[in-house]
Amino acid sequence: MPAKKTSKKAKKSVKKKAPSKKKPGKKASSGKKTVKKAKKEKKKSDKAKKVTTTKKEIKPEVEIKGKYIYYFGDGIAEGRGNMKDLLGGKGAGLAEMTNTGVPVPPGFTITTDVCKLFYENNMELPKSFEEEMRKYIAKLEKSAGMGFGNKNNPLLVSVRSGAKFSMPGMMDTVLNLGLNDETLQGLIKKTDNERFAYDSYRRFVQMFGNVVLGIDKSEFEEILEKRKKKQRIAMDTELTVDDLKYIIKKFKALILEKTGEEFPQDPLNQLVAARDAVFKSWNNPRAITYRHLNDIPSGLGTAVNIQTMVFGNMGDNSATGVGFTRNPSTGGKEFYGEYLSNAQGEDVVAGIRTPRHISNLAKEMPRVHKQLKDITTKLEKHYRDVQDFEFTIQEGRLYLLQTRTGKRTTAAAVKIAVDMVKEGLIDKGEALLRVEPEHLEHLLHPAIDPSAAVNVIAKGLAASPGAASGQAVFTADDAVRFSDAGNDVILVRQETNPDDIHGMNAARGILTARGGMTSHAAVVARGMGKCCVAGAEDIRVYGVDKKMIVGGAVIKEGDYITLNGTTGEVMLGQVPTIAPQLSGEFATFMKWADEIRRLRIRTNADTPDDARQAVAFGAEGIGLCRTEHMFFAPDRIPIVQEMILATDEIARREALDKLLPFQKNDFKAIFVAMDGRPVTIRTIDPPLHEFLPDKNETLKELEGLRERKAWEDEIAEKEKVLQRIDELHEFNPMLGHRGCRLGITYPEITEMQARAIFTAACEVARGRKAKAPVVEVMIPLVGIVDELKNQREIIDRVAEEVMKKHKVEIQYLVGTMIEVPRGAITADEIAGVAEFFSFGTNDLTQMTFGYSRDDAAKFLKVYINKEILTKDPFVTLDTSGVGDLIRIAVTKGRKIRHDIKLGICGEHGGDPDSIRFCHEVDLDYVSASPFRIPIARLAAAQAVLGETEYTQK
Repeated sequence: MPAKKTSKKAKKSVKKKAPSKKKPGKKASSGKKTVKKAKKEKKKSDKAKKVTTTKKEIKPEVEIKGKYIYYFGDGIAEGRGNMKDLLGGKGAGLAEMTNTGVPVPPGFTITTDVCKLFYENNMELPKSFEEEMRKYIAKLEKSAGMGFGNKNNPLLVSVRSGAKFSMPGMMDTVLNLGLNDETLQGLIKKTDNERFAYDSYRRFVQMFGNVVLGIDKSEFEEILEKRKKKQRIAMDTELTVDDLKYIIKKFKALILEKTGEEFPQDPLNQLVAARDAVFKSWNNPRAITYRHLNDIPSGLGTAVNIQTMVFGNMGDNSATGVGFTRNPSTGGKEFYGEYLSNAQGEDVVAGIRTPRHISNLAKEMPRVHKQLKDITTKLEKHYRDVQDFEFTIQEGRLYLLQTRTGKRTTAAAVKIAVDMVKEGLIDKGEALLRVEPEHLEHLLHPAIDPSAAVNVIAKGLAASPGAASGQAVFTADDAVRFSDAGNDVILVRQETNPDDIHGMNAARGILTARGGMTSHAAVVARGMGKCCVAGAEDIRVYGVDKKMIVGGAVIKEGDYITLNGTTGEVMLGQVPTIAPQLSGEFATFMKWADEIRRLRIRTNADTPDDARQAVAFGAEGIGLCRTEHMFFAPDRIPIVQEMILATDEIARREALDKLLPFQKNDFKAIFVAMDGRPVTIRTIDPPLHEFLPDKNETLKELEGLRERKAWEDEIAEKEKVLQRIDELHEFNPMLGHRGCRLGITYPEITEMQARAIFTAACEVARGRKAKAPVVEVMIPLVGIVDELKNQREIIDRVAEEVMKKHKVEIQYLVGTMIEVPRGAITADEIAGVAEFFSFGTNDLTQMTFGYSRDDAAKFLKVYINKEILTKDPFVTLDTSGVGDLIRIAVTKGRKIRHDIKLGICGEHGGDPDSIRFCHEVDLDYVSASPFRIPIARLAAAQAVLGETEYTQK
């Protein structure tokens, strides 16, 4: 984020530093910085941003063409609800609500195109735009019957961000703009409510000082809290007029100290500065982090919404709140929300006061409650989706300030999608598009074991379901630090704010002492699928001391606590968990996905337990069973090492004969678990040195033997191991003696594995525990057709021998992994021998890019931050480079063998974007890890729907 500096004070306008030309997705500084670095630099600067009054002339003047501002008010809006690209989600929602007759305070939206222009023009806007904006201010004045800057009848406005995709709390907002020392007096006379006017001014000075001038919000909070402590009051609403006057005076002194300037009094200069601050907030660290986490393009920019203020802080007949048309945590069809009387909107989401449930509004203001419920029900039917709305009640009159598609937990998303199909609001295809495939993983997370003994120390609101144990940390930065060190953490805060986004992402769960079900912590946690307990008011959080106290318990940084986000309980220590119980709606939802998808879904599984879990999640076979993983068991590794240390074939065969029963029993258990579903077994792939001990450890052991004067035979045996480690050492083992190269060098290894596979298959076929196995033997790392011919001859010979011996016919195929670029390019030759291809995209990506997947992490984050790569190619398939090799292999393979079976078994098999590509190139199946099977099933269905009239909402 660029350092935001200002010049010395002048009289009329706002002067801004002009950095180098950048697009809205780029930070306007010298080089792109990481979020962490940007935050560090911000802390280093003691100088805050300054508002001045000398506007720098733009030369040459940029010409503005087209429409850049859209008005809404008086029942008519220039924009529409389908204009999110231009108006952002908030602006489009305000326009649509206005056009449908919902009571919305008038205003206007400055489009995302202006944001792009702002960045392209060195963070300046041309005079012609400023003139156009003044015309819309005049239009707003006429509609409201008030004057912007009029000291007798002042018009006050809010300035809010609004990107195409919802980014709750990530960008900036300024309320009550237009207040100054003169208009304050006019507001007092107009409303006959001195406390309300001073409270509004206090809020405006504080927000402007933080958002526009860059002064840390904690410095304002410190002044506020000190005054409350001195007056012995707990709530902001208890502050008197004299208290507010004192606080405003202190706020202004703080601004003068930090910026060298008085608080700006010209409302138009205030508006320009606030508007530009909102544009700049598109590239603040938390917004950048949120976009990275949610895969939101950086070039979209944000709109700015300038809207007539309505006030929820005018007394007990005024209020402000947020709500959902259905429960965003469970998906239940209930009117759901929270509100605060005599407050402004920021109070609700910031968690400064714990709000009341919206059902209480029916008792306090029954007419308004009914009107609000009627309007929001109408909005849900209009948009055909759950609505997240904001409202203000000013002296008994209701206004809607926002409606947008509501963020919800994955469990709620599935239930709502299924319920809305039953209600006739949407069809099955649209329901499937309402849930992000990646989010299904949230449903598979553990829950608290009901039989476990627990020590509940506090209870808050069940803000986001699930269970999590971890070490308590009290800052977002510490959450990242602990997590990077491999520790599970629970982020504990008095209340979270948008700057905590990186720590929330690193944490397993989030606990706050203040805030409600619609607080920042709750909304963001639900969006992330994180367990969250909010508003646990019995807890006292001491962030500076890195501890919390509840009752007689003191929990310090590093102590373990457990959260139950489904019940709101906070427990001491680590509590056991159990596998989740999936709902009936989930089964219905996944059944719909299975009806639509074309791709078959298999799993990567090496054990019977993995296989059974995958089948429970809907796997239709095993696409990759790694035989070498079975070698690492404690009772087998000595035999494997005996085989590796053997100096001749006879000794190797003796060791392999000992391994054969283990392998056979492994395969039998997997065949039984799969019950007749196809099982693809890969012959040994890694280099042999991986099965030997570490060289340094072996040297230490040898030195110890010599020091103890152990038996010569024992020393000689250890020296033999060390010698073999040196013999097998490779400078680049990933390109070395592995895969089919091992089977060709040591054919007895392939022979043993084939014998174990087919013996297991025959025994299962003759038994009654499961259906006859469908076997697919896969030879890895083939780049030359003769490599496959060599290995296939062994497999076919052994299969024939075993089936003849057991008098059983087993259905089997022999194929290869396409993971060497030459294998893809010569796929037509290989298809003459192979009956199936399985694309091993981990190695194919590694060899195509020339990146070592074990070392690439050192630079891939830099590449992504600098936008050299948009995504990690080991996570999401590179469709242009690696993808072209796959296309070549598919085309050439099918040309020679039209019925060749084609699949993918790398980690990409569980990535939704990669699955879409697999659908497009007409593969037959994808194979993913067990817990990603539901993700793959939904992604495969969405790939089909993407080719139809449906579009992602």
